[in-house]
Order: sequence, then C-alpha cells, then structure tokens
Amino acid sequence: MASSSIYNVPNALTTVRFALAIAVVVLIPMGETWPALIVFLIAVSTDWMDGYWARRYGQVTKLGRIFDPFVDKIIICGSFIALVEVDDSPVKSWMATIVVARELLVTSLRGIIEGAGGDFSASWLGKWKMVVQCAAVVAALLTFVILPVPAWLNITTLVLLWGAIFITVYSGVDYTLIAARVMQSDPQTLTQVDVPASASIPAVPSEDAGDETHRDETAGSVSDRD
Repeated sequence: MASSSIYNVPNALTTVRFALAIAVVVLIPMGETWPALIVFLIAVSTDWMDGYWARRYGQVTKLGRIFDPFVDKIIICGSFIALVEVDDSPVKSWMATIVVARELLVTSLRGIIEGAGGDFSASWLGKWKMVVQCAAVVAALLTFVILPVPAWLNITTLVLLWGAIFITVYSGVDYTLIAARVMQSDPQTLTQVDVPASASIPAVPSEDAGDETHRDETAGSVSDRD
C-alpha cells in the first residue's frame, strides 16, 4: 500500500543520505579521505534501510520514487567526479564521464516511458551495478588512507574500477535495448498525453480497464536501483 504523506521515515532517511552525499563530494577534494570514507559507507547503508522500511510498512510515496534514485546517482556520480580531482587518483576523467553519461541516459529513458504510463522497472543488473560501483569507490578511497599502498589494494582497486565501468556500460546498453522494445511494442507510450480534469470525455469501458487499474496500484512500489 502506498502512503499519501511524504513525511515518513524512508523519505527522512533519503534526505539524510542526500546531505551525506554532498558531504562526501566536499570532503574528497579537501583531502579528508577518512571522514569521506566513513560518511560514504553510512550513506550507502541508509539506502538499504529506507527501501526496506518503505516496503515493510507501506510508506511508499511518489516523492520517494523520484528522490531515492536521484540521491543514489548523486552519491555515485559525485564520488567519481570528486575522485578525479584528487592527485594520483586511480579514477580517471573518462571513467567518471562514462558513469555520468550512463545515468543520464537511463534516467531520460525511464522518464519518457514511465511518464507516459509504461513500465521501466529496474533489473538485477542495475542492482549489481550499484554494488560494484560502491565497492570501487571504497577501494579508491582506501588507496589514500592506507599508505604505502599495498600491491593487493592496487590490484583490487583496478579490478573493481574496470568491473564498475564494464557493468555500467553493459547495463546501459541493456536498458537501452529494453526501452527500444517497450517503445516498439507499445507506440502509444510516446504519444499519451495527460487530459485535464475539467475535460468532458465520456468513459468507455474496455477489457484493458483492469490492467490500467492494476498498473496504477503498482506504480507506487519502491523504485529499485537502476
């Protein structure tokens, strides 16, 4: 069941995570790596907490569906961009560009399809993408706090970064293909428009009415990582 009030625990946790994400982006270029690492770990842990709470207690809101994935993108994209600014960082500018470009692409596709009433739910690939990206950020931050950097950490960081880039690109292509299939199978997805409430249009019952009702009821589900 979806909640009508935006003042609930999941949205409060998301707001806290947004503040923590900004703090991470500020702390990394300042050279405050240990605080940045701790804040980052707290931020990503609250991501799981607010999703669980929203599903467990039915506190799902439209604000949460938009705000939660937005904050996730701020955490990841912001961290990658901030790490590029640090001298001798294992994160390169082209890596951050790929991460940001993928997030912009998928967000745009989701906005087009779901805004027109279509379904563009996240897949397991998107969830794993978030996990690998977070692991890559943690490993990159550890290279600044564990000095001298041991060989195993250098190798682990390199593997995680390349793994994050690979799964980021792969999931971006996967979502693009999914979006193309949705648009091709349902052309009305791109042509549906909102009808003003004051418009006088007779209701026409159809066999699809049940499907529409079901889609409206399920639209309030918690958005997964994409």
